[in-house]
Amino acid sequence: MGDLIDALAVALKAGLGFQAIFFALLAIGINVQFGYAGLLNFGQIAFALLGGFGIAISVSQWGLPFWVGVVVGLAAAVVLALLLGLPTLRLRADYLAIATIATAEGLRLLFRSVSATPVTNGTRGLSSFNGDFISLAPWATNERYRILGTSWSGGELWVAVVGWVLVILACLLVWALMRSPWGRVLKSIREDEDAVRALGKNVYVYKMQALVLGGILGALGGMVYAVGTGSAVPDQYQNANTFLAYAALILGGAARVLGPVVGSIILLFILQFADTGLRLLIDNGIIPEGLLSSTDVAQIRFVLVGVGLMLLLVFRPQGIFGDRREVMLDAR
Repeated sequence: MGDLIDALAVALKAGLGFQAIFFALLAIGINVQFGYAGLLNFGQIAFALLGGFGIAISVSQWGLPFWVGVVVGLAAAVVLALLLGLPTLRLRADYLAIATIATAEGLRLLFRSVSATPVTNGTRGLSSFNGDFISLAPWATNERYRILGTSWSGGELWVAVVGWVLVILACLLVWALMRSPWGRVLKSIREDEDAVRALGKNVYVYKMQALVLGGILGALGGMVYAVGTGSAVPDQYQNANTFLAYAALILGGAARVLGPVVGSIILLFILQFADTGLRLLIDNGIIPEGLLSSTDVAQIRFVLVGVGLMLLLVFRPQGIFGDRREVMLDAR
């Protein structure tokens, strides 16, 4: 029983920690682009990479203040969104999907390349850039704090608090925007952009605005991840993270303000609980070592989550909080 309680505590911390915040912000950005506007952005992790490295490079390599690095990361995300949107948003949705996933992988390979090593430090990445942010914590960062059975260092708790404040602010922003005339036009574009264009609205501009806003939210997620880990390594920002963010969005419910947030918390909780729980079963001999080894657990947990998502899509495709009508969009 004690082991089970410990496993639940570890899983709860994962569901409330900076990784859950990272996926929540990525998923909120995707929700603006895909859930409300019908844009297929498969390269959301590219915006996170620019956000994280915007801070890391500015502080570690250029000696700039931390907050200037935040501005650099956000500006880089805006520029990337414009570069991606200008040639693709007048075309079908699949062109944007191809461009974004290729750009995300290309940026990762560029940042880890030998030619970029003087700036990004290649595959080793950058570190020691979050000190100014951690020092702002109103409590001792070298002490441990217990909350709901979980143990946090002062630095971890500070990153989590600031991160969840960002998530709340992002949700409030999306909630306000989607109830404004701008949000209603965006949802109309998702349903039938030809009809919106016939009413005299500039569909291209609205799509670009949604892409930029979602990219900024993704960049904020990358910043939280970089500050939480205390490092920025290109291989941390792989395309698989984009699809995990989509999984969180689907789990919680697309086109729902709180859907991405709840989905991210549940996804991280399940992943960590499956990891810890399976290892406990193996260590206690309940699962034979010949059937499943500890080294296989990291992959098996994703298989279990994948099976769960397939069942969810079969029996409740709109997600936990979603509306079935919201997922029946015509992404063109």
